[in-house]
Amino acid sequence: MSNVAGRTCPTAYRYGPVALATAPEQAVDTLYVVGGVYGNLPALEAIEEMAQLEQGPVQLCFNGDFNWFNVDDDGFRAINQRVFQHDAILGNVEAELLEPDSVSGCGCAYPDNVDDRVVERSNRIHARLKATAHRHPSVIGVLSALPMFRRYRVGDIRVGVVHGDAESLAGWRFDVAALDDIASRSWLSDAFTHADVDIFASTHTCLPALRRFELAGEERFVINNGAAGMPNFQGVSGGLMTRISIFPSWQRPVYGVEHDGIYIDAIPIGYDQAVWLRQFQANWPDGSPAHSSYFSRIVGGPNYTIDQAAPSIQVRGISPP
Repeated sequence: MSNVAGRTCPTAYRYGPVALATAPEQAVDTLYVVGGVYGNLPALEAIEEMAQLEQGPVQLCFNGDFNWFNVDDDGFRAINQRVFQHDAILGNVEAELLEPDSVSGCGCAYPDNVDDRVVERSNRIHARLKATAHRHPSVIGVLSALPMFRRYRVGDIRVGVVHGDAESLAGWRFDVAALDDIASRSWLSDAFTHADVDIFASTHTCLPALRRFELAGEERFVINNGAAGMPNFQGVSGGLMTRISIFPSWQRPVYGVEHDGIYIDAIPIGYDQAVWLRQFQANWPDGSPAHSSYFSRIVGGPNYTIDQAAPSIQVRGISPP
């Protein structure tokens, strides 16, 4: 791993799957796993409204990077105060807000295939966010108490919620390419066994995936929601979150599976795009690092399709565009 800021994976980020096996377990009927809100307040508001339409209580778990573009004081306060009303874990964005230096930059631990200019811009975005965070010590105090992972039980299904992967907060082994690499099967099998879970729910890589594996004679799942606060597919607006429940979703999933009576779905988040664009551009006008890195995705989505996210999954939701 490189020691360049933004490509570094700090040793403090590492926990290992055994730590998930011993984490306190919370039983819920419906779990929303919401990664990568990225400071998008309209998306957060839409998610809370969606939870109100469920037939039973919903546990929201924000699994990191709920901050990013919200570098204004009001936006920073609003996002964190709303998230703190629910379960949350640290993402690399939040973890690096707690660090006294900037050795790790944004803490993304970007792999080599990510352009150096993207990494440099991410470090600049985070530096500006960190300056805002230091003006809000009460928020920093709450962030400092957040765990790096959580454990839930939905029906009889055990769920490990992480930001990166089973090993590390900034791990990339739940990225699409890693999940599809046959060489990763042994690692995956060990990770599920040692974590004692049936599902890993992650985010971090910013592109979604749902994969079903036959490991040691059991079906296991990895679901990565990509980003709740940005589009995840080319030409498809809105964000995406993970929903795991004993009940079918009241709204149509983008894709998903049913396993032993449990619904594992990628759910679209339809937020007010016009409001979000105004908020984003107020902080990040043309020429700024966030505008250069993210504006085209925010308005048109990434070069990524639903078929890539769930190529061999029983798709119960919308068809690819």
